[in-house]
Amino acid sequence: MGRDVNSAPRDGWVMVGMAVAAASAAIASFTGLRGLAEVAGWPGRLAWLLPITIDAYAMTSTRVWLAGTPAAIRARRFARANAIGAIATSIVGNAAYHLVAAGLLTISWPIVVLVGAVPAAVLGLTAHLHALRTVVDPEPGRGPAVQDRPESRPETRIRTRPRRPKPRTDEDLMKAAREADARYRAAHDGRPITRDALRSVLRVAGPKATEFRRQLAAETTDRKEADPNP
Repeated sequence: MGRDVNSAPRDGWVMVGMAVAAASAAIASFTGLRGLAEVAGWPGRLAWLLPITIDAYAMTSTRVWLAGTPAAIRARRFARANAIGAIATSIVGNAAYHLVAAGLLTISWPIVVLVGAVPAAVLGLTAHLHALRTVVDPEPGRGPAVQDRPESRPETRIRTRPRRPKPRTDEDLMKAAREADARYRAAHDGRPITRDALRSVLRVAGPKATEFRRQLAAETTDRKEADPNP
């Protein structure tokens, strides 16, 4: 594949300068951290493990932080904090060694404890970083996994019987019959409602519809007698 037209050409002198600076920093840091381990009580044959542990920790954290892999956002954030912490640990360790070498700092028990705790702490942090890296964040716009959704969890459903409609009394039916009769008269030039129409509206049997129709007729007669001049 050809080089990207938008990418700037590499400067060989810059690359050489970076390589020299990196090698110098690595050697100086290695020497300082190894010396700190020795003055903190580590055996000479094992003192080199302190700079190796810190450098490997920094490299691993930086790799997860800056690599373009589909790692979880939490893993990248944790890796960024660990990379910065590893670099700060290396700086503080080198500074402490030079202070001790210059006679400005005395090795005390807190320094011995902190230097001795570095390998165990690095192991725990690296293991946690690896665990976070295996977790993949859900895609944007999608909800949690199916097994995490509340609707996927088995729930106990309580079955309830449908409520039966409240039975209508004769008074309720008569009130509905009056309303139906008024609507029927308005739509049929004042003629009273028929038995079949009343039965259909009230949803009652034929004899019951006949009884209500008679009551409607009696009420109409009573109104006419009470008001002979409507």
